[in-house]
Amino acid sequence: MSIVNGIFVKKVDAMPYLILVILWVLFYATHTWLASLNIKRKIKGWMGSRYIWYRLLYTVFSTVFIFGILLFSSSYSQIHILTTTSFTTYLGYVLASFGTIIIVRSFKSFSKRKFVGLEPHDDLEKSEDFITTGLHAYVRHPIYSGTVLIFLGFFFYDPTLSSAVHVGMLFLYLPIGIHYEEKKLIEIYGEKYIQYKKKVASLIPTKRK
Repeated sequence: MSIVNGIFVKKVDAMPYLILVILWVLFYATHTWLASLNIKRKIKGWMGSRYIWYRLLYTVFSTVFIFGILLFSSSYSQIHILTTTSFTTYLGYVLASFGTIIIVRSFKSFSKRKFVGLEPHDDLEKSEDFITTGLHAYVRHPIYSGTVLIFLGFFFYDPTLSSAVHVGMLFLYLPIGIHYEEKKLIEIYGEKYIQYKKKVASLIPTKRK
């Protein structure tokens, strides 16, 4: 604690938050890098027939990385930047629940086992079906939309500086992640995806001509 103009001011150790930002940067960078087609082709050349397990290895790596980030963010003293009330807690539950519902419904359009890698497959040999039904008829990236709501819900439930960093880093990453993901999807699906992109919004349903 220090005194500024007669007011007690609590000193904030910035190092944990800087490390948290760096961890998210590393996670999002590796997420985009490992999902690129060029990197996948190189990894397939190294793994050979074992490449069918690449998706599972990627899922395990990403899951461990995210839990590591969340564990680290809970290992130091938290600073609340909003007053927790029954309203913010309720809002947090609503947003997180709605986000979870969106993600669950998104999985109805494709194989969950393939998505996490429990069903081994070579996505470089056979592309997934081009999905434009269900929630994908309203937004191109419903899983991202659900993730945003979950992160926002967590922030309102526990409005600390750490949870604000989680949300802020997600918002900073999304335009970059979507850009590279759609660049890959255009390479896979070509004109079909270009036309789909013109008709359907990215994250928030909007009317388009």
